[in-house]
Amino acid sequence: MDRITGMRVFARAAGDGSLSAAARHLAMSPAMATKHVNALEARLGVKLFHRSTRQLRLTEAGSEYLEACQRILAEIDEAEAAVTSQQVKASGLLRMAVPLSFGRGFIAPLMPHFARRHPEVTVELGLSDAQVDLLAGQWDLAIRIGRLVDSPLVARKLGDSTMVVCASPDYLAGHGTPRRTGDLAGHNCLGYTLSAMQDRKHWRFGERGDIRVPVHGNLLANNGDALMAAALGGQGIIYQPHFIVADALDRGGLVALQLDRPVASLGGIHVLYPADRRPPAKVRAMIDFLHDAFTRAPPLNRAV
Repeated sequence: MDRITGMRVFARAAGDGSLSAAARHLAMSPAMATKHVNALEARLGVKLFHRSTRQLRLTEAGSEYLEACQRILAEIDEAEAAVTSQQVKASGLLRMAVPLSFGRGFIAPLMPHFARRHPEVTVELGLSDAQVDLLAGQWDLAIRIGRLVDSPLVARKLGDSTMVVCASPDYLAGHGTPRRTGDLAGHNCLGYTLSAMQDRKHWRFGERGDIRVPVHGNLLANNGDALMAAALGGQGIIYQPHFIVADALDRGGLVALQLDRPVASLGGIHVLYPADRRPPAKVRAMIDFLHDAFTRAPPLNRAV
């Protein structure tokens, strides 16, 4: 049986947790999907899944093979898409989900340049810090910031960003400047509710975020711009990505704090899209445009 199709069935089943769901996505019968996985296992001489009537779980060998499959399939898709994009003109509606603050500061300003290059593409930006389900088919692309989890999506890296602990000069003048992470317990720490680096009672430090520091504060928000506004007004200390607070730091409205522990790594900034065999030309055009914009003339220079 076709080895590449077998790898696609395997990767989709691993992501969906079901051979029947993988079959539906790939427009084949469940029996055919099963045959493809059986053929892979026979060729490799190992079991890729632990199977039961209700559950499909990867074996250890399956987990290792999945990583290789995702890389190989992504390269195949990239090669096919590159050829297709040269032959088909980008046009139509492109729906892209982007984190609110990052979208306002870094993506929206690029859109006039994209429009001049691809005048037949209409872009709909969905600005929200909530993650959308790209596999549901309502969105073509998404930009995500942070560490990626295993998924059947294809990711292309745009850049990196760091975290910053900061506060206004007025707040520091009235409450003192913390020098150690332990000092944060005595300050008003304003929390971001959607971050893996923060919860209501702790902020995480260290490269891997494995150092939990107790904090408390009288404001929580699901948007970084809202927390920055409160910090600018002197309400407390915030722990935010550099791209959100860069302008305020440059203007002196906020001051970056140097503590005894390194800030946690925020992870990469990626554009993600479903692993179709031939992404539409409009999708390919936007991915290439963003990659070019963030690598040749990086707007994130201050945030890296």
